[in-house]
Amino acid sequence: MEVQKAGLVFCLFLFSAAEECMHCTGEDYRGKISITESGYTCQRWDSQTPHQHDYILLFLPEKNLMENYCRNPSGEPRPWCYTTDPSKRWEFCSIPRCKTEPPTIVQELTCTSGNGRYYRGTISVTKSGKTCQSWTSQTPHKHVKSPENNPCKGLEENYCRNPDHEKAPWCYTTDPETLWEYCNVPNCRDQPSPAAEECMHCTGEDYRGKISITESGYTCQRWDSQTPHQHNYVLSILPEKNLMENYCRNPGEKPRPWCYITDPSKRWEFCSIPLCTTEPPSIVPELFCSSEDGRYYRGTISVTKSGKTCQSWTSQTPHKHDRSSVNYPCKGLEENYCRNPDHEKAPWCYTTDPETRWEYCNVPNCRDQPGSLKCGQPATEPKLCFWPQVVGGCVSEPHSWPWQISLRKSADKIHFCGGTLINALWVLTAAHCLDGSQISKIFLGIHTKQANEPSKQERDVSKIVKGPSGSDLALLKLDRPAEINDQVSLACLPEKDHIVPDGTECFVTGWETTRGTGGEAYLKETSITVIENKSCNSPSFLDGRVEETEMCAGDIKGGTNSCQGDSGGPLVCKTQNKFVLQGVTSWGIGCANPMKPGVYVRISKFVNWIEQSVKEN
Repeated sequence: MEVQKAGLVFCLFLFSAAEECMHCTGEDYRGKISITESGYTCQRWDSQTPHQHDYILLFLPEKNLMENYCRNPSGEPRPWCYTTDPSKRWEFCSIPRCKTEPPTIVQELTCTSGNGRYYRGTISVTKSGKTCQSWTSQTPHKHVKSPENNPCKGLEENYCRNPDHEKAPWCYTTDPETLWEYCNVPNCRDQPSPAAEECMHCTGEDYRGKISITESGYTCQRWDSQTPHQHNYVLSILPEKNLMENYCRNPGEKPRPWCYITDPSKRWEFCSIPLCTTEPPSIVPELFCSSEDGRYYRGTISVTKSGKTCQSWTSQTPHKHDRSSVNYPCKGLEENYCRNPDHEKAPWCYTTDPETRWEYCNVPNCRDQPGSLKCGQPATEPKLCFWPQVVGGCVSEPHSWPWQISLRKSADKIHFCGGTLINALWVLTAAHCLDGSQISKIFLGIHTKQANEPSKQERDVSKIVKGPSGSDLALLKLDRPAEINDQVSLACLPEKDHIVPDGTECFVTGWETTRGTGGEAYLKETSITVIENKSCNSPSFLDGRVEETEMCAGDIKGGTNSCQGDSGGPLVCKTQNKFVLQGVTSWGIGCANPMKPGVYVRISKFVNWIEQSVKEN
């Protein structure tokens, strides 16, 4: 362990200054201009003051969100930044165009990988069979996605394209009643014998490509060979590491993929694997205890088992090391919190004691917690339906969303709002659901609106705790704990301040307004797409109405979303095989209207309040 932690410290050298010019829409701009076109100073990307935002280097490493330099991480026509003026949220920057040729791309002509940004085929029909409108035309739909505003995006003829970071290629349609739709372009992963993506996320533990040459040009030794170098990395022992052929992999604790090499004089070397442009897989953070080896622990314990204080991960005093967030992205190396970035048996840290380099931490194991409950894992698998033509989605499998509860009025026991069970004694809902309503009962374990199933549990509300001022959030304490079983269980809470990436597919559930689409008597579900706040606050969407403590999600062309009566209910996103409560249904303009996403309370902004309220009440 001592030798492992000593490790090599990798230095990065900048051989040339970034060009102070941009190609195309400036997504490749890596210069140092940090003043907007009106002269505002840019806000640092790692700051949330004066403007909170969703663009974070840890989640978007390929966007190079360094210092306060102008960047274009969102598919805008040119680079921009948030400003240091509280009254001006963001503005474009004046970046001159480069005189050199723009970088070439590997065009995808028959299918799409990732979000299809490089698709250059000739399909020009949407999924519902509508013909695409030409990108140079403003009829029947006026738009700004012209070749002039979006150079290098392949906006030719009426071919399906993705110029603005949507989840797939799309186009405006020639149907005056339908502004735009996704296109019927096949995904490469659905094609026979798909090739693994030749890129990596984070430290490349998920890399499954076929590069087998090291960064200095050495040929990799086969993993099933012990010649010329003997080793312990064997496929039969470590099947999940995908140690196939002689492909570069990262089965251990190294910062990036590597391999043993066929040169007897050199044992191993790192490989050059580019970072993926797609989002890294998200995780369900463990905040109070650790399961297995604690690799997903993201709590704030910073003391070792012997009581020593942890050294900050950004510090090299008293102990020098290479376990930095730069070398180990996506590992949660914040402050001096206990973590496990390198496959140790439990969370650990370097200590502030010069005589003790590192120690395991005093993080309890989840299996040892009294009455510990698994969250976000329903006994009945949900349908996860994607039905964009139905306002409420589809009728759910009974009890596949076991944290969904129903708030009932005192007089007639009629359902009027939803909520989420987050603790055997606590339900989270929207504060506006409580305005003028006399809550008599909370119904749990039901699938039908009539609520006559044997699995139903009824509870009274013993206490109401309203959320912080200005928030549409409330906690309801049950008069006695819910019985946790296959029909009633908990949703997971998110990591504090976690931002759900733009384009993430999440799910909302509820019993209410379906506009005659059917299923009114049963719990329904629908998938919706998260929309980054900056985009959601644009004039064509919600025009600045969305706060930083809220999040947007929905189908931009309309047709699916939560509606009246679904208020207070959950918006959950699946990560690491668990459903995490990222939002509480709050408000919207109309019901599943085009260009008007639903707005949800962003739960990650209130994790501290939730935990403190539960503890004190």
